[in-house]
Amino acid sequence: MKRLDKLKNKASEILNRTLDQHINLAVTGLSRSGKTAFITSLVNQLITEGNGSKLSFFDPVHNGNFIAAKRVPQQNLSIPRFDYDKAITSLTAEPPSWPEPTHGISELRLAIRYQPQKSILKYAADMATLTLDITDYPGEWLLDLPMLKQTYEQWSEQTQALLTSSPRNKYSHDFLEKIGNLDPFDVADEEILAQLSQEYTELLHTFRYQLGLSVIQPGRFILPAELVGAPILEFFPFPNLTKIDGNEYQNARDDSFIGMLRARFIEYKEEVVKKFYHQHFMRFDRQIVLADCLTPLNACSENSGPESFDDLQLAIDMILESYSYGKSGLFSRLFSPKIDKLLFAATKADHVTAEQHAPMVSLLNQLIYQSKHNINFEAIEMKTLAIASVKSTNSGKSFHNGQQVSVIQGHRLKNTLDKETVEKITLFPGSVPEKLPQKEFWQESAFNFINFSPMSGMTKHEALPHIRMDQVLQFLLADKML
Repeated sequence: MKRLDKLKNKASEILNRTLDQHINLAVTGLSRSGKTAFITSLVNQLITEGNGSKLSFFDPVHNGNFIAAKRVPQQNLSIPRFDYDKAITSLTAEPPSWPEPTHGISELRLAIRYQPQKSILKYAADMATLTLDITDYPGEWLLDLPMLKQTYEQWSEQTQALLTSSPRNKYSHDFLEKIGNLDPFDVADEEILAQLSQEYTELLHTFRYQLGLSVIQPGRFILPAELVGAPILEFFPFPNLTKIDGNEYQNARDDSFIGMLRARFIEYKEEVVKKFYHQHFMRFDRQIVLADCLTPLNACSENSGPESFDDLQLAIDMILESYSYGKSGLFSRLFSPKIDKLLFAATKADHVTAEQHAPMVSLLNQLIYQSKHNINFEAIEMKTLAIASVKSTNSGKSFHNGQQVSVIQGHRLKNTLDKETVEKITLFPGSVPEKLPQKEFWQESAFNFINFSPMSGMTKHEALPHIRMDQVLQFLLADKML
C-alpha cells in the first residue's frame, strides 16, 4: 500500500511538472539571515490574501485572478512539518517575539488556487492549482556541501589557511600548537581526539557568535541535531599535511591519528553531507538567497576591518557552487530540475530608513558580484531586492538641529543578564555604504545597526506587515500563475 501511495505521489508530481504547476523553492541563507521569519511571512501573505493583505505588486492579486491558498500535506512524510503555527504564534503574542531559529530540516507545502488567464490551462478548467514546496534547514549545514569535492588533505589545508588569518588567528593559535605536537602516525588516543574535537567546536562557536564570521565547517559541529555525541563529529583539520611524505600519508594505519581523522572525515561526507544533498538539493527550480549585510558591517566595526564582510562573501560563493542552475525545459523539469530564477534579498530593510534601501541593494550586489557573474553564464533570471519579511519598525520624519531627517521607530532588543528586554526608541540608524569601504575607513568610523523586536498588535488571521514581500512573490511565482 505504501509503495502504491509513493507511486501515486510521484505520478502527481510528474503531471504537475509537465503542466509547469509545481515549484520547489530553495530558501537559502546562513544562520540569523531570517529564513524562519521569511517562510512564515511568505505563507502568511498567501493564506491571508483578502484579509488585510497588501500585495499590490503581485500580479495575480493585482489582476484579480488569485483565488486562495492553503497548507496541504507535504509529500515526504518522514520529514517534520515546518511549524508555521508556532512561528505565527510567537510573532502575534503579547509581547511578541521572533520565531526560534531552525535546528533541523522541515518542509511545508502550499496549494495556490487561481484563475488561468493566458496559459493553455484556461481552456481546460476555470481554476488551476500551483503547488509550492518549501524546505527549511539550518544555514550552517549549507557550508558543508563544498566538502563533498574535497579530500581530507584539501579541507585541512583550506581550514588551516583560515585559522592562521585574521581575525581567527588570535583564537586558534593554542589549538594549532596542540595538534602540531601530535605525531600523525602514532596510535590514536580516543580521549585526545574527543578533547581536541571539542576545542575545535568551541572555536567554531567563537567564530560564529562572537566574531560574526560566516565560514563555519563542519556546520554540524555547531548545530548537530540528531548527531549530538556521535563519534562521526569527532574530527578536526590537521595542519601542514603537505609537508608529510605522500606515500606515508596514503599508507597510514587505520588506528593512527591521521588514519582515524581521515576516515571520520570521509564518513561524515558520505553519511551526513551527501545524504543531505541527495535528499534535499536535487529538485529545486527556484531560489531565494537571504543575506544580512547589516550585522557584518557591525562586526567589521568591532574588529576594525572588513574581515567579517569578506567572510560572508566567501560563504555565499561556497554555497552557490552547490546548486544547479540553468534554463528549465520540459525534460529537465521532469527528471533533473535546474534553478531558472534566483532572487537575492538584503534582509532587515526595516532596520534602516527608506532612502538606504538602494545602497543596501548596491552593497549586496557587490558582495555577490563574482557568483552572479558565474551564474549569469547559464542565462537564468536574477534580481536583487531589499526586504523585510516581517516589518518591525515604523518610519517617519523628525527635526535635528533645525533640519528634517528620516527616522525609524521600534522596540529595541537588549540583552541584559541573560534576559531579553525591549525599549521604545526613535533614531536615524545611519547610512548604508553603497560599496564596502576601504580598510582605512574602519579605523575612523563605525556602524551600529541595532536589532528590534516584532511590532505589537499583529494577529494570526491578518497579513503580517512587510517590505516588498509582494515583489518577492511576483518574481518567484507570478509567471506560473498566468
